[in-house]
Amino acid sequence: MRSLVWFRGKDLRVADHPPLAEAAASGEVIPLFVVDPFFFSPERARSLPHRMQFLLDSLACLASELAGLGSRLLLVSGRSVDVLPRLALQWRVDQVLASRWVEPFGRERDRRIAESLGRSGIPFRCLEGETLLPPGSVRTGQGGMFRVFTPFARACAARLDPSSPLPPLASLPPLPPDLSGPFVPVPSLEALGLRPNPRLQPGGSRAGRARLSVFLQERLGRYSLERDRMDLPSTSRLSADLKFGTLSVRQVWRAVADQGGAGAAPFLNELLWREFSHHLLWEWPELLDRPFRSGFAGFPWREDAASWEAWCEGRTGYPVVDAAARQLRAEGFVHNRARMVAASFLAKHLLLDWRLGEAHYMQWLADGDWASNDAGWQWCAGCGCDAQPWFRIFNPVAQGLKFDPEGGYVKRWVPELAGCPAAFVHEPWTAPRDLRSRLDYPEPRVDHAFARERFRATARAHLGGDGL
Repeated sequence: MRSLVWFRGKDLRVADHPPLAEAAASGEVIPLFVVDPFFFSPERARSLPHRMQFLLDSLACLASELAGLGSRLLLVSGRSVDVLPRLALQWRVDQVLASRWVEPFGRERDRRIAESLGRSGIPFRCLEGETLLPPGSVRTGQGGMFRVFTPFARACAARLDPSSPLPPLASLPPLPPDLSGPFVPVPSLEALGLRPNPRLQPGGSRAGRARLSVFLQERLGRYSLERDRMDLPSTSRLSADLKFGTLSVRQVWRAVADQGGAGAAPFLNELLWREFSHHLLWEWPELLDRPFRSGFAGFPWREDAASWEAWCEGRTGYPVVDAAARQLRAEGFVHNRARMVAASFLAKHLLLDWRLGEAHYMQWLADGDWASNDAGWQWCAGCGCDAQPWFRIFNPVAQGLKFDPEGGYVKRWVPELAGCPAAFVHEPWTAPRDLRSRLDYPEPRVDHAFARERFRATARAHLGGDGL
């Protein structure tokens, strides 16, 4: 059996990789990555600078790990829908194996490739690995998809296989000698018109395993108490590893469950939130374009270019919101609590379309995942899959006081406030006049009480009551 294993940007590892493991057990293995212009054209790459840097790091690491097992990662340029059928026929493969994607555009790509390969009599199979359970497999008693997280999480917990991830491969067979290219090297940032950003965390399985080890040994024990603290390094920082598959979600789940302790349960619950978002998108592919709550269709969002620009650049006058904006652009990451505050502020304080923020985050996040990003933005805007009422509105001052009590997060990313006492750092407009005159920081873009009532009135008028 000659198997072509198609690595696709969400499974950039050799450990716990079902397609690679199955291929290795069957005979000859051809590891392939397609340098598709959908992501790798210089114009496209420059629009996704942080994700592209993490991806290139991860590709280089994958190539190194495959070489260490006795094989080689082949890279070929072109559109996947053209390259896969051509190479599978040219290389006389018996099957093509890949990891499943949940996104609608990925599913359509796979349908077209499966159809084309089928005409040549070559089977194409997508195996599980992006999620803990196959998308679409967790159903209500009536056979439908859950619309609320808590019962979904209970159903997942009841079905999860407690077995360990696949054992590591000891070796792979060398590439068949009859393969011809043209092959290309792993692209460089410079070739794509990008400059390396030293503030980004490095990609690749080795770096991911190191991050997981640090989390288990140094942070998991405090996770239940400190995970919402924006000023402390208490989160796992594994979101990009899960997005690109440099670690499998099953590897992370098993490692945390085995470690145990007070922080294990709340962290595993966060992995189930990720699971929920992917199952939602599998069930309702239109969620990338439409609100989950149909009543929000046609919502009268404002058009305000100046407020949008201020939010993107971190000049709203609300320190946590501005810190989140600047952290995003600087290091491709935003603490989850700050993400929620910033997203709520855009949709409910500024009354701007949440889809603008969703696209902006997907542009700049290193961990930008379509399912998770969309679910998070819809949740914060009030139109998503959430048991809480749509009129929940984060108070950015109260959130800062509670989760950044000394202002460490704000002062790191908003240096204009570095000298501001903690008593005023989350509402600098209340500081004494002489102090305010020394701060090069804008007044609040909008008054919190006014904005809260404006959103509630607008939503109530549009939704006709509770909006359910």
